[in-house]
Amino acid sequence: MRRVILLLITCHLALTAFSQDMTALVLKVKAKLDMVNDYEAEGRMKTDVAFIKAPIGKVRVFYKKPNKFRLKKDGGISLLPKGGVSVNMNSIFATTDFVALAAGEAVISGTKTRVVKLLPVNENSDIVLTTMYIEESNLLVRKMVTTTRENGTYEMELTYGQFAQYGLPDKVVFGFNTKDYKLPKGITLEFDDNEKQLTDAEKLKNKKGRVEITYTNYQINKGISDSVFK
Repeated sequence: MRRVILLLITCHLALTAFSQDMTALVLKVKAKLDMVNDYEAEGRMKTDVAFIKAPIGKVRVFYKKPNKFRLKKDGGISLLPKGGVSVNMNSIFATTDFVALAAGEAVISGTKTRVVKLLPVNENSDIVLTTMYIEESNLLVRKMVTTTRENGTYEMELTYGQFAQYGLPDKVVFGFNTKDYKLPKGITLEFDDNEKQLTDAEKLKNKKGRVEITYTNYQINKGISDSVFK
């Protein structure tokens, strides 16, 4: 019995140490992102939702510590689910009030990553669970899956280039389930004839949405007024 208890204690200590290693890794990624106090970025956004026709459009994205984020689209309507792209890495890392658990390794777009699950300590947090795929050598998040209480589950895949030193991506592919999607006013659904008698909620069920943003330029730490986010 004593040997069993000793073995359990040893396993617990090993798991605790491994968890602490993951916390250290997450904090290193956070420290890299913390170099950015604010940014304004320009890019192009492509929306791929089966029932909506939306042209590729220019966008401007604004961020300011700790978690202010806004996306503006030039003309037309920004087709994003509520709570969507605003669930960005900077918002996730706005607090250190989380538990980081190791979840193995995975290869994302040819890059080896450590898989880390972040559990918020605050039980009132809108974010329930975040799974991060971290490229340890460069401290870059290659993929992130976030489950929220109010706005479903979102997935982000990130590609880096000239702004990798700040942890800022050149390209973000954002995926979501349309059943959690609230249609903006003025949008008309376009479905097959056999779906026309269904309600909007029924039409959206089990369909996938995809938003792709390719950034062309960042202005980092130049200062942004709070009025931009109102």
